[in-house]
Amino acid sequence: MVSGRTLASATVAMLLAGLTAWAADWPQWRGPDRDGVSRETGLLKQWPKEGPPLLWTVTGCGDGFSSVAVVQGVIYGTGSNKGRNYLWARREQTGELLWSLPYSDHPGEPNSTPVIDQGKAYALTRDGDLACIDLLQKKVAWRKNYGKDFAGRMMSGWGYSETPLVDDEKLICTPGADQAAVVALNKDTGTVIWKCAVPRCGGAGYASPVKMVVEGVPLYVTHLGPSGGVVGVHAQSGQLLWQYTRVSNGTANIPTVVARGPFLFCSTGYDSGAALLRLQVEGKERVRVHEVKRHPGRELQNHHGGMVLVGDYLYLGHGHNNGLPTCVDFRTGEIVWKEGRNPGGGSGSAAVIAAEGMLYFRYQNGVVVLIRASPDGLEVAGSFRQNPRSGRECWAHPVIANGRLYLRDQDYLLCYDLRARR
Repeated sequence: MVSGRTLASATVAMLLAGLTAWAADWPQWRGPDRDGVSRETGLLKQWPKEGPPLLWTVTGCGDGFSSVAVVQGVIYGTGSNKGRNYLWARREQTGELLWSLPYSDHPGEPNSTPVIDQGKAYALTRDGDLACIDLLQKKVAWRKNYGKDFAGRMMSGWGYSETPLVDDEKLICTPGADQAAVVALNKDTGTVIWKCAVPRCGGAGYASPVKMVVEGVPLYVTHLGPSGGVVGVHAQSGQLLWQYTRVSNGTANIPTVVARGPFLFCSTGYDSGAALLRLQVEGKERVRVHEVKRHPGRELQNHHGGMVLVGDYLYLGHGHNNGLPTCVDFRTGEIVWKEGRNPGGGSGSAAVIAAEGMLYFRYQNGVVVLIRASPDGLEVAGSFRQNPRSGRECWAHPVIANGRLYLRDQDYLLCYDLRARR
């Protein structure tokens, strides 16, 4: 005989399992590994003239530049509507709205993508309201405010844009205060685990933190304000291990760094440039930063579309308010090739993700271009122009999940079929 309590516990466990990401899901900013790369196979390698098939379009997502997360049949997103910020959930197959929950009374458009982890969502407003939302009970479990709770501030006026990082029991956030530039919270309770002080950090940047391990030392890396620069924080103690400030500006440091092994690549716009760095552990938990290669802004800069690593080569859109396709050798930092114009009729900055050896450039004018990831030069495999459009900049990064491409554009969400027919 099974007791009611045991049955109830089993039911909850099954529901929680249903809110844990599948391999082909996209549970957070820049995908499963926070690197902008999907692990899916069986996708189209060439698009027809009109682009991949459009499966459905929905409205009602609210205002905002945030992207979406997809976990076990449900799409999660945030938006601003009638002076409040909402987390909404939609059916993956049809886009049908399942539910919508207000989580903040701040009216600003959200820039941050929600992260979904073990039955909870973590959503951030541009005003620094951070909410942990219980997806089973559909209610806010706990909340913090970066300004009120940590004396945090942004480096400039477009508002908080990071997606916090879930790592085991910790939620890594970037309030941007000198005494709490980066903080670790208990993801279930919101209790502070540690605070990392970065004197004169210049506020929080627009980048999201990533985790890397160098010679056994675990650390979180993110891009802060102008005097904080790119920082490495010990994952267990919260100690500041290193800073690199030669690729930073005073307006907006936006792209999330790309890390692999002891190497990481950082870039930002406003003529700040780009750099390949190598980290080296010296003594007990002391890390030194070596600059392998640095490019001035006129030579190489990624404004806010992000960068992806495919094999040994990094791909990005070069230029301030531009997205010129560019390939960089991740082992040396040298530019392999760089285009002088945008392909397919794209203009403005390009948000970039990758899947199965292909690059997806989403330009801010609504053009999406499929490019083969190759160090041999630019090879376009198709393009299309998003329709319908909101009329505003298409800055939300694209998402690939379970054979589908998702494009968020303010109140619109569009879904395309990427699966190759056999």
